[in-house]
Amino acid sequence: MSGHSKWATTKHKKAAIDAKRGKLFAKLIKNIEVAARSGGGDLAGNPTLYDAVQKAKKSSVPNDNIDRAVKRGSGAEAGGADYLALTYEGYAPGGVALLIECLTDNKNRAVAEVRTALQKNGGSMGESGSVAFMFNRKGVVIVPKKQPDGAEATEDGLLEVVLDSGAEEVNDLGESFEIISEATDLVAVRESLQAAGVDYDSADSSFLPTVEVPLDKEGAKKMFRIIDVLEDSDDVQNVYANGDVPDEVLAELEEED
Repeated sequence: MSGHSKWATTKHKKAAIDAKRGKLFAKLIKNIEVAARSGGGDLAGNPTLYDAVQKAKKSSVPNDNIDRAVKRGSGAEAGGADYLALTYEGYAPGGVALLIECLTDNKNRAVAEVRTALQKNGGSMGESGSVAFMFNRKGVVIVPKKQPDGAEATEDGLLEVVLDSGAEEVNDLGESFEIISEATDLVAVRESLQAAGVDYDSADSSFLPTVEVPLDKEGAKKMFRIIDVLEDSDDVQNVYANGDVPDEVLAELEEED
């Protein structure tokens, strides 16, 4: 699940340690294969592959698995699948807009799983273009406040590092900072952080909502439920939603978990 709010980061952190780790690993490996297939297996010359590999390493995917995925994708080793990138649009209960990104070797299976997940959880499929206009493609880098060397990242410090590389804003997410840029500036922002010795959790091209739907506790539960079911599909890589969950509602839900 990806989005422009604190609960997105909370969910991201939980995803790395929950029982679906094997499923998460498979999706990260698939991203690496696709990036290597489209841009080659050289990390230095393929920034998309570099970021996919870094994300996999941050999630503790074994290096052997990463290396084999790069080789399969680049054609250096047999066995790579020909994945198709698809984006579906839909709605969660309460009119929350959803963008669902898939990587699949079977289009019919992917669309059937997405449609079933939506319909069984109070959502619906949307026509092409029905919700895409509510999102902008942006570069999103997540930087933990507590750095590996014991230093503490600060908003002012990060702004000083990334402002000249195209960063638009730095948001405080509690235990981390979110750096937003144009998607085309993502690599420059990431490289600025690296040059300054700043560690980051992830650097992704993501869809951020331009209009958000405020949700109460029940509405948030329904949105999270439908996202969880969608993400349980092997074909679904990312789900973006424009539901806005207030901090106090998120805190209540976390207590229930």
